Amino acid sequence: MTEDQVRSKSLLPPLVARLAKGSRWPLAYALSLGLVGAAIVHIVVLLLVPEFADRNAWTHLAGIAPPNRATPLEGDALKLLKTPDPAFQIAACRFDLAEGAVHVATAGKVPFWSASVYDRGGRTLFSLSDRSGTSDVLDFVVLTPDQMVEIRDDLPEDFAKSVFVEVPDDEGMLVLRAFAPDDSFKPFVSQFISEMRCAPR
Repeated sequence: MTEDQVRSKSLLPPLVARLAKGSRWPLAYALSLGLVGAAIVHIVVLLLVPEFADRNAWTHLAGIAPPNRATPLEGDALKLLKTPDPAFQIAACRFDLAEGAVHVATAGKVPFWSASVYDRGGRTLFSLSDRSGTSDVLDFVVLTPDQMVEIRDDLPEDFAKSVFVEVPDDEGMLVLRAFAPDDSFKPFVSQFISEMRCAPR
């Protein structure tokens, strides 16, 4: 045992005894500091969980679909969106607004559809369904605030009935879910999903 170790062992009991006999404030202060530190770590972990979980979804989608193209999801690809309900058919589009505003639309009608726009971290930026809009037709435009200013000055004719969704970043992900209550609806829902357009104008 080194001399420093001997000295530290000899100082330890008197230090503990002094804390035990003395005021309780140092102990309370240490406990409070520990609790605050644990709370901060807990909050940071909670904030990072969606970031890492959905980054996997983004990475997986990037591996199976090019940007600005609607891709129907089947089999294992559905797991990344955590939607196990087999009554829903799903398509996703990883968009890049650097190429221009993205027009999302499809023809036909189904019993129910919903569309959500996410940023790269998986946070929901916008959500719309055929029950919440003024029309049950899927037709909206995803764009940045700067692109919105440009379009207002010269609104394209095919955007006249579109819903405009402003997002803060160029890259994101769009997910369309369509409901088939029974097997007789599945062909119509499949066509609705497969014909979704998600491309820059």
